[in-house]
Amino acid sequence: MWNSPAEFFAMGGYALYVWCSFGVCALVLILEPLAVRARHKAIVRRLQREVMAEQFDQKGSK
Repeated sequence: MWNSPAEFFAMGGYALYVWCSFGVCALVLILEPLAVRARHKAIVRRLQREVMAEQFDQKGSK
């Protein structure tokens, strides 16, 4: 295994690939829930507008 923390972080010469991969994975794990929440809020707002438009149309046709 590794004899020092520096050897661990160097990852046998593959540190750039390994740590960049971890970084990209962490970034995706953080951004995906934020993107899903934003899409959910947009869908809810659109549905609320559609319901209000339907209610307005029903009141106007009476």
